[in-house]
Amino acid sequence: MRPELLRKSKASAPASEEELIKRLAPHVEAILDQLGVDRSDPNLQDTPRRVAAMFLEMFHGLKEGAEPSVTVFPNEERYSAMVMERDIPFYSMCAHHLVPFYGHAHIAYIPGKHIVGLSKIPRILEFYAKRPQIQERLTEQVADYLWQRLEPLGVMVVIEARHLCMEMRGVKKPGTLTVTSAIRGAFENAKVREEFLGFLNRSQKW
Repeated sequence: MRPELLRKSKASAPASEEELIKRLAPHVEAILDQLGVDRSDPNLQDTPRRVAAMFLEMFHGLKEGAEPSVTVFPNEERYSAMVMERDIPFYSMCAHHLVPFYGHAHIAYIPGKHIVGLSKIPRILEFYAKRPQIQERLTEQVADYLWQRLEPLGVMVVIEARHLCMEMRGVKKPGTLTVTSAIRGAFENAKVREEFLGFLNRSQKW
């Protein structure tokens, strides 16, 4: 796996969610105070606690261990064509500004020794998205996980996302779409990539 920007904590009993909220909330209060916000406003009465709880939810991937636990199965049918899940929605938080970026991932692999349940692919994406993240690393982490765990013939991941750090601040360019990709194995072949892109560009006709 590619290195994470995570601090290694000393071995100790993990704090409960309520304990973490109590620890985080005063820091949110301090930020509001430094900004000159009037915390006596009724709308802000429980805001520090709500923000603390929100951060625990948005960053829940940090507390689930080094990597997601996903069961794989032997490819007994020797299926060797592409398996693709497209338009998987995700939400993450930019590591640079701690504001959201969000979009869709398109993930494909060509089975080798193993296959994985279809519901597990979005779970892998969710695990790596729920932490302070950058889109480039997220793309590589999903590809690396599938490549190493499934031992497939190939993996390709494409992520399309909008970044609120670009839309709300800085250059302020709403609607800008950032696209990243990661390629492993058989997808380095142009014809295999073209098949992926063909599936990706095909309009839905259900």
